[in-house]
Amino acid sequence: MDLSGHWLAVGHLAAGLVCCNCILRLNFAFILVYAPMHVTSKRDMDKTTLLCKALQVAIFAHCTAAVSLAIAQTKTPASEAHMDSSTIAADGTAFVTRIVPVPKTISEEAQKRLARPSTDTAVPESLAERRRGTDEWQNRTGKAFRTKYPVGVELALISGVSVRVITPVSTPPSNRKRVLINLHGGGFNSDSGSLTESIPVAYLSGIKVVAVLYRLAPEHPFPAALEDAVAVYRELLKTYRPENIGIFGTSAGAILTGEVAVKLRDLGLPLPKALGIFSGMGDFALAGDSISLYALNGLSGHLDPPQPQLAGKNEYSGGVPLTDPSLSILYANLHGLPATLFVTSGRDLLLSGTTILHRAFLRAGNDAQLVVFEALPHAFWNDPSLPETTEADEIMARFFDTRLGR
Repeated sequence: MDLSGHWLAVGHLAAGLVCCNCILRLNFAFILVYAPMHVTSKRDMDKTTLLCKALQVAIFAHCTAAVSLAIAQTKTPASEAHMDSSTIAADGTAFVTRIVPVPKTISEEAQKRLARPSTDTAVPESLAERRRGTDEWQNRTGKAFRTKYPVGVELALISGVSVRVITPVSTPPSNRKRVLINLHGGGFNSDSGSLTESIPVAYLSGIKVVAVLYRLAPEHPFPAALEDAVAVYRELLKTYRPENIGIFGTSAGAILTGEVAVKLRDLGLPLPKALGIFSGMGDFALAGDSISLYALNGLSGHLDPPQPQLAGKNEYSGGVPLTDPSLSILYANLHGLPATLFVTSGRDLLLSGTTILHRAFLRAGNDAQLVVFEALPHAFWNDPSLPETTEADEIMARFFDTRLGR
């Protein structure tokens, strides 16, 4: 704990009191010594009285200033609560305070988003409230994306699984034999991406996207979502060649994308040509560093201490051991998986999870690319107002357009 600000304030206060004491002593000395020797008339006495009062005013002003400075020193931004500090516990746990300005290295729109405050207080929310709010946001933001990227959206069933089919208004003939599968984000218990993740990629790549509305936890824990995604892929193989298929997802969907790829390989099915793992991870058993630093909105908002056994993860895992390679693919054999694009950002709570999994893909000898956007929070590409969202969507779309067959 740094108490330098407090000791500085005490120093100023003590100095002020010492000065006041000295001046007061001089004032008394003047009255006791100088006045009897030199004051010989009423006029001189009046002058002396005025001089003494002036000295008293000066003393009071100086003492007041000293006290005010002392108080101010304890309230400046340099005090303990607002300064860079760090304490490292015996086990290495870091207790830190940092001053982090909004960086000028990102767009003005992104700067405004980072400057938007969020409460640090946990706000209780039932699962029904979460799903209702997420559905409303997804529909509202999906419309905003459709205004920017005109596409057709239809609900359908594929192999008994509900899906959204997002089709570009104008599909080049060379793309009609290609298809992308989206596995949306939403913590495995809601849909926060079937529209916002799929619409821009479909439009920018000119490739139809099938967004899988997989069964959700906790009603349907692992491997329900995995089974739904595999079922849709199997059915699409009847129409599309595997080299013309790509799979991608954000957050929970990014995790599921990796699980699907490992499952398809283990089942002996032909693999898709490319994967997109956007702000994901491959290890439910160990928490990465970034999840200790960032909340959903980056540095702003409520943040729980990192715990591998979080309720949401247990709801999804369904009692499966968290190191099971079909759940946490970091423990699986990753050799021979498709070319994969990893995307994350500097204040993403899954920054660590994404980069750890990317390195695992590289160690396995896979073609794996990593793009990290500066400063932005988790899954920022769901925000259509950011220039960085356009850039990210273009990178994603271009990756699939260049990797898939024709």
